[in-house]
Amino acid sequence: MQRRRAYRIAILGILMAIIFVQSLVPFLGFIPTGFINITIIHITVIVAAIVLGPKYGSIVGLVWGLGTMIRAFTSPTSIIDTMVFTNPIVAILPRIIVGLVAGYLYLVLKKHFKKRIVAMGIAAAMGSLTNTVLVLGLMRFMYASVLSQAYATQTDLLNRLLLIIVGTNGIPEMIAAIIIAPAISTAILKANKFLD
Repeated sequence: MQRRRAYRIAILGILMAIIFVQSLVPFLGFIPTGFINITIIHITVIVAAIVLGPKYGSIVGLVWGLGTMIRAFTSPTSIIDTMVFTNPIVAILPRIIVGLVAGYLYLVLKKHFKKRIVAMGIAAAMGSLTNTVLVLGLMRFMYASVLSQAYATQTDLLNRLLLIIVGTNGIPEMIAAIIIAPAISTAILKANKFLD
């Protein structure tokens, strides 16, 4: 039991360090496109949630959110960073929920599938979708006029623009999560039998 706990804390520390670096270094956790960033950092949160459980997944999500805020204040990469991602409700809350959704979903689904990789893939897809829907939804709800100005569009056309972002960013992010998160999670669990 003590050894299992030590393994979990060690892996948590490693994942927190990785996500903090990913949050601050372009191309390690996100790909700047000029308007909005394509995120790959959520995969680390999903891996933490699958391997360590929802509680630790949400802690890693919190670190991601804090890193997002720090980057928005210190080195913004898109025109909306300083306007939107300095708000903890948009920057932090969805990231914590990603860890909770992926973690709890995996715990439920692994009992229903013989191959855990299927449960991991579904948890990864839903974790990724959670991030996309919550971030864009909160942006739309809280910053409609700011986004309209930033994207030089009318407020009523903003919904269409956000759907385009879901298609161009959200779907590739989800596909990446479905492929990468189960592969990494499986490798970690095989190497650390104490976690399973």
